[in-house]
Amino acid sequence: MAHKKGVGSSRNGRDSNPQMLGVKRFAGETVTGGSILVRQRGTRFRPGVNVGKGSDDTLYARIGGVVRFERRGDSRYISVITAPA
Repeated sequence: MAHKKGVGSSRNGRDSNPQMLGVKRFAGETVTGGSILVRQRGTRFRPGVNVGKGSDDTLYARIGGVVRFERRGDSRYISVITAPA
């Protein structure tokens, strides 16, 4: 037999909010200046050409253009290349 009541509500109810991390714009997509490219914890991706890094490691486009993913050694970079006129 159980020796405690099966209420349990005082121990439940501690769920954290989702952080909505991940890649938001993929290679080949056209973006405007200020668009968020990746929300991340740490620098899984590093900022390349025309890309800035926020205080929470979010990468964003500094100018409008086309997103490009690059590999240099073991590091992955995200750049924004201006679209040809």
